[in-house]
Amino acid sequence: MEHQNWTLNPKFFRSNFILDESMKETIIISLGGSVIVPDKIDTNFLKKFRKLILTNLKKDKRFVIICGGGKTAREYISAISSVGKMKNEDLDWIGIHATRLNSQVLRAVFKDVAYRRIIKNPRERVRFEKVLIAAGWKPGFSTDYDAVLLAKTYGVKRLINLTNIDYVYNKNPTEYKDAKPIKEISWGYFRGIVGEKWKPGLSAPFDPIAAKKAEKYKLQVIIANGNNMQNIDNLLEGRGFIGTTIK
Repeated sequence: MEHQNWTLNPKFFRSNFILDESMKETIIISLGGSVIVPDKIDTNFLKKFRKLILTNLKKDKRFVIICGGGKTAREYISAISSVGKMKNEDLDWIGIHATRLNSQVLRAVFKDVAYRRIIKNPRERVRFEKVLIAAGWKPGFSTDYDAVLLAKTYGVKRLINLTNIDYVYNKNPTEYKDAKPIKEISWGYFRGIVGEKWKPGLSAPFDPIAAKKAEKYKLQVIIANGNNMQNIDNLLEGRGFIGTTIK
């Protein structure tokens, strides 16, 4: 009887088995531009964030990270607005390109583990193994909204929004000394705080249009400080964390 060679072909193995998405937990992170570029590019943050993500990749996790425009977007929008009256659509496009610049920075940081290109359409589903970097899509909302659509696209029910604050407050803490942090809040209550309207360059814990869509999808959103790496790790590991849960 002739013996068959049952040696696995490595190329066949890689192409047919390596990308079983069901075996990994997909985590969506909306990374605020204010964390990436508070005044200038925060290289210390980028180093720590890379280390955190690489550590968690070893724990059967994969990440979709969408970058906001932050201060870069707001400065450009403010500058061009001072020249003359501008349409919101044009101002939004300036902000969108700021998110794409920040996303290019982040993809360079994760180049060895990131998908080969940046995703701009959050409804586009691609097969990726470790890290997928995304950016702004089109006018009318922020990358928070895109993050909600990414969660829908990848069937994820929880979204992590990393910003430069520890909690959502019942009112603006920079204006009111008696502002109180909120650990858990309903979408209805949250939307009452942030309002219903979007405008280019709006600074809010989670944009109003995104909040409405997240409520519709019954999505849980966690707002936490992106500069506290131990806290983010606690969050990823299911331990107690500092932040606000909206649901």
